[in-house]
Amino acid sequence: MKTTGIKKPLLLGAALFALASTSALAVEPFSASYQASYMGLQGNGRMTLESQGNDRWKYTLSIGSNGIQLNQSTVFEDRDGKWRPLSGTDSSMLLIKKTDKKATYDWDKGVATWSGDVKADRAGPVKLQAGDVDALLLNLELARDVPAGKPLQYRMVEDGRVKTLAYKVVGKDEITVGGKTHTATKVSNRNGDKETIAWVVEGIPVPARILQRKNGKDEIDLRIQSVQ
Repeated sequence: MKTTGIKKPLLLGAALFALASTSALAVEPFSASYQASYMGLQGNGRMTLESQGNDRWKYTLSIGSNGIQLNQSTVFEDRDGKWRPLSGTDSSMLLIKKTDKKATYDWDKGVATWSGDVKADRAGPVKLQAGDVDALLLNLELARDVPAGKPLQYRMVEDGRVKTLAYKVVGKDEITVGGKTHTATKVSNRNGDKETIAWVVEGIPVPARILQRKNGKDEIDLRIQSVQ
């Protein structure tokens, strides 16, 4: 989940972030606000999930701060509780540098392709497999799968590449959302010098916190402030 000049909150591993009640399979719309930090710069983030009709949903993440703007979205379909990406957009502005990308997941043809500001070797096509997710949808899968005790193994198809991600539970933490303290399950994925950590609270449809680290240093930190 990369953008030119700025890295996506994967989230993890891509990533960060369903949304459904974690105790049920039904998808429900929501809006969540985050406090965002990128390389020491502070800003605000928002995640939303909106119905597109016909069991299709649009999940959006926006982050803004001085000199930086990141907007990502994915449209996915809910097929009897199984989610699969259909399309995605990714735009970022770092100071005066702007990039725009678009992803298309064609399940009839069984391939994913990318267009816009992408290198030729990242345009695809990449063959799809049942269960594939993109970086944003991964966040929603984590929020659902962690409380359910499901295996946290995913095949992420993003930016012209396939990544196999395995998260593991690394502990429990107390985390505050909307003035209330909750017990969160902390899960982590390591890939070389990079690590993505997510804090999942049962009943909250997105990770309450997502942290990306490189060489032991924090790069991106999203902390949920409220969810509706």
